[in-house]
Amino acid sequence: MPTSSASTTDSAKSAATGGVQSLERAFDLLERMADAGGEVGLSELSASSGLPLPTIHRLMRTLVACGYVRQQPNRRYALGPRLIRLGESAARLLGTWARPYLARLVEETGETANMALLDGDEIVYVAQVPSKHSMRMFTEVGRRVLPHSTGVGKALLADFPAEEVRALLARTGMPAATEKTITTPDGFLAALEDVRRMGYAVDDNEQEIGVRCLAVSVPDSPTAAAISISGPAGRVTEAAQDKIIPVLQQVAQELSEALASSGNNGG
Repeated sequence: MPTSSASTTDSAKSAATGGVQSLERAFDLLERMADAGGEVGLSELSASSGLPLPTIHRLMRTLVACGYVRQQPNRRYALGPRLIRLGESAARLLGTWARPYLARLVEETGETANMALLDGDEIVYVAQVPSKHSMRMFTEVGRRVLPHSTGVGKALLADFPAEEVRALLARTGMPAATEKTITTPDGFLAALEDVRRMGYAVDDNEQEIGVRCLAVSVPDSPTAAAISISGPAGRVTEAAQDKIIPVLQQVAQELSEALASSGNNGG
């Protein structure tokens, strides 16, 4: 019949559209789960997404079968272990994309440049371009540290609600890395207020004696990210930081735009 090929084409288009829509909805649910702390109930997902419960149940069943979500004994759903491998690979790629921007920071400031992410309650360094000066730095790619003693930690947590910051600090504790480390929640919250006011964070001998670090967050990054420069306190002086901060902020903005455009290349 003459209509059969047309109807087949129409049904194929419909199936393709439905498939794309299901994919979009599945990723939206995963992101909503992450925003909710990694574990949610179906009714919470339905309320936040506006999708009907049967649709959510069907999508979650598929995600569970694939290992990207797991169902808890209490019937709530949690992000699954297969996402860890994807996240680790994406973090490594993010570091790779950032390297040219970090290299420019080194060229313009003369100091070691780093990129760090917030991973759970910890800071993880995902990229570094070393200074040409011969000095061994505390930071290295893959290293994990607590946020309260680092410039990147302050930059990453500056926009978090105070109660979330207090909860994180209660979980991690606030051990002193040096005599200058901030070791009280009130002191750290005051430092975050300074970051919001100034637009950048400072680690002044707080992680390592003799080393100062200046850091800014990467605006609108797909995951919370910050870039920084680190160097000897004798070089990264208050006078020097007046020249370094505008460069840091400019590079962070350009990196933000590059990450945004890389996410839209497929559209």
